[in-house]
Amino acid sequence: MAALMGGRLRAWGQRCLPDTLFGRLALLLIVAVIVSHVLALTLMFELRPAHPPGPPPHEVAVEGPPGPPAGPGPGGRRPGLWDAPPSLQLGLLLDIGVRLAALVAVAWWAARWLSRPMNRLATAAQELGRDIERPALPEDGTLECRDASRVFNQMQARIRQQLAERDRFVAAVSHDLRTPLTRLRLRAESLDDPRAQQLFRRDIAEMDAMIASTLDYLRGVAGAEAWVLLDVQALVESMADDHLAMGQQVTVVGQASPFRVQAVALRRCLDNLVGNAIRYGGSAEIALHDMADALTIAVRDHGPGLPPEELTRVMEPFYRVEASRNRQSGGAGLGLTIASDIVRRHGGRLTMGNAEGGGLVAAAIFPRAAA
Repeated sequence: MAALMGGRLRAWGQRCLPDTLFGRLALLLIVAVIVSHVLALTLMFELRPAHPPGPPPHEVAVEGPPGPPAGPGPGGRRPGLWDAPPSLQLGLLLDIGVRLAALVAVAWWAARWLSRPMNRLATAAQELGRDIERPALPEDGTLECRDASRVFNQMQARIRQQLAERDRFVAAVSHDLRTPLTRLRLRAESLDDPRAQQLFRRDIAEMDAMIASTLDYLRGVAGAEAWVLLDVQALVESMADDHLAMGQQVTVVGQASPFRVQAVALRRCLDNLVGNAIRYGGSAEIALHDMADALTIAVRDHGPGLPPEELTRVMEPFYRVEASRNRQSGGAGLGLTIASDIVRRHGGRLTMGNAEGGGLVAAAIFPRAAA
C-alpha cells in the first residue's frame, strides 16, 4: 500500500513539476544566490571586531552643537570604498570574493550536471555508426533527455530492422542471380567447341565477379562484425606473402602497432586496394606510417596514374575511368567505393593522389582516437 501511494505521489509530482532542463537551471540559480549570500554574511559577521574601538585615551569628548555633515573627501570627490576603515574594506572584499567563488563553483558543477545527458547522447550517436548492435540508451534524466533517448533508441531499432531486411533481400537476390549462372556453367561444359566453351567460361566468371561485387556493395560490409585488437603488421605481411605466392610483386615497408579494427572488413579494404594496384600498375607497394594519433596504410602502384579531376570520382559507385573500360581489367567499379566505405566506418578517410615519378597512391588514414 505504501509503495502504491509513493508511486502515485511520484507520478503526480512529475506531472506538476516535471524534471526539465529549465527547472534544473532555475533551481541551481536560486541555490547559488542563497548559498553565496549565506557564506558572505557568515564570514562578515565572523571576522568583524567583537567591540568597536573607542576614542584614544588622550582625547576628551567635547559636547556641543553638532557639526556640519561630512562633505566630499580629498580633491572634492565622494568617499569611496578605499576611504572606509580597513575592517569594512576587508569585509566588502570578502563578500564579493565569496559570492564570486560560490557562483563560479555552482555554475561549473551545474554545467557538468546539465551537459552530462547530452554528452552521453553524442557519444552514443558516434558509436552507432560503428556498431549498430550497441546497447540501447537508458531513458532517464530530464524530460527532454528522456524524450531524446527514446527517439534515439527507436531510430536505432528501425535501422537495425532495415539492415536485417536488406540482408534478407540480398540473400534472395544472390540466390536468384546465381542459379541461372550455374545452369549456364553446366551448359557450357556440354559444348563441343573448345573455343566457345572457353568464351562462355570467361563471360560467366566475369558476370559472377560483377554480381559478387555488386552484392557486397549492397550488403555493406559493416554487419555485426566485432571490433578486435589486430596486429596490422602481420596482416599486411601475410597479404604480401599470399600475392608473392601467386607470382605478383607486393612489397611492405614501415611498421605498425596493433590497432582496433573490424578484421574482415579491413582485409577486404586492403585486398581491393592491392588488387587495383596490381591490375593497373603490375605491382603494389604497401607503406605503413604509424603515429601517435593515426595509422596510415598507403598502397602505391607504378602505372599511369589518373587525371586530377578523376581522383575523387573513382571512389563513386560504379564509376570507371575511360581507360579501364575493358571488362577484362576494369572490374565493376565498386572496389574503391567499398574500400572507402570501410575506412570511413573506422572513422578515417581514403585519399587518392598521383605519386612523384608516376603511379597512383591510395592512402587509408585511420585515426587512433576513433578506433
